[in-house]
Amino acid sequence: MAVTKTTFSRDTGLQVRMLLTLFLLGAVYVVFVGVLFAAGVNAGLIVIVAVGLAAAQLFSSDKLALHAMGAREVTPQEAPELHAMIERLCIQADLPKPKVAVAHTDMPNAFALGRSQKSATVCATTGIMKLLSPAELEGVMAHELAHVKNRDVMIMTIASFFASIAAMILQFGFLFGGGRQSNDSGPGILAILLVSLVVYVVSFFLMMALSRYREFVADRGAALVTGRPSALASALRKIASGMDRLPQKDLRVANEMSAFFIASPGKKIAGLFSTHPPMEQRIEQLMRLEGDLQRGTLAAT
Repeated sequence: MAVTKTTFSRDTGLQVRMLLTLFLLGAVYVVFVGVLFAAGVNAGLIVIVAVGLAAAQLFSSDKLALHAMGAREVTPQEAPELHAMIERLCIQADLPKPKVAVAHTDMPNAFALGRSQKSATVCATTGIMKLLSPAELEGVMAHELAHVKNRDVMIMTIASFFASIAAMILQFGFLFGGGRQSNDSGPGILAILLVSLVVYVVSFFLMMALSRYREFVADRGAALVTGRPSALASALRKIASGMDRLPQKDLRVANEMSAFFIASPGKKIAGLFSTHPPMEQRIEQLMRLEGDLQRGTLAAT
């Protein structure tokens, strides 16, 4: 049976937010590098460290994240139903098929990683595959593929790179800089620490704002691809309920990757500090889309 492709335009709001995030992070990072130069840090060292860390972040972050989650890539023979589902969704969404991974954990969740559509990996936990029906799981995996389609995974990876560098400098500065610098180097080190703090804070809030908005866009993308917004809404309800039943110690392990999950594994934090919009708002949007679908007014806008 032929599978119909679903074409939908890029969300303008998401595109603007991604470009703004990159521009602001780039501007802050230029200032950051300028302060390092002004403080007398060796220019060659700056270039080597910056390029090395950027390359490691872009090309190794997905492998490190999968390892941290205890996930591994699975073959079609090992997970035939999951592979078949993702392959069908990729045809519908006009995407190259990503690598497929499974994380062996009771936490019901899923995420997408990768620097491009061709190098992407989508991962589902064993917990979510046990919890959800096939239609609900399809909605979840379509959500993750929508992130790949929108390329927001790459932007989140780049944004986390800036925050990681700033956090590393702050950590090493406080550990090794305090009390041992000379009078000449003191002001320079203080300036580096202050600018590092600013970079970290700006990166953090930009990541949170982008992360919350991209979840709404991916929910809508999944609704368009599957044609079943109510299935994803049902999945989100089950995921939230399943997460509440897990011990906090099991959830804390995954907190570092919170922004990449379909649902936050940590405590529900509202406002500027949250990686995800309130679950109630996401479900409400999906049910509106379900109503639009039933009336025949759901469009790819």
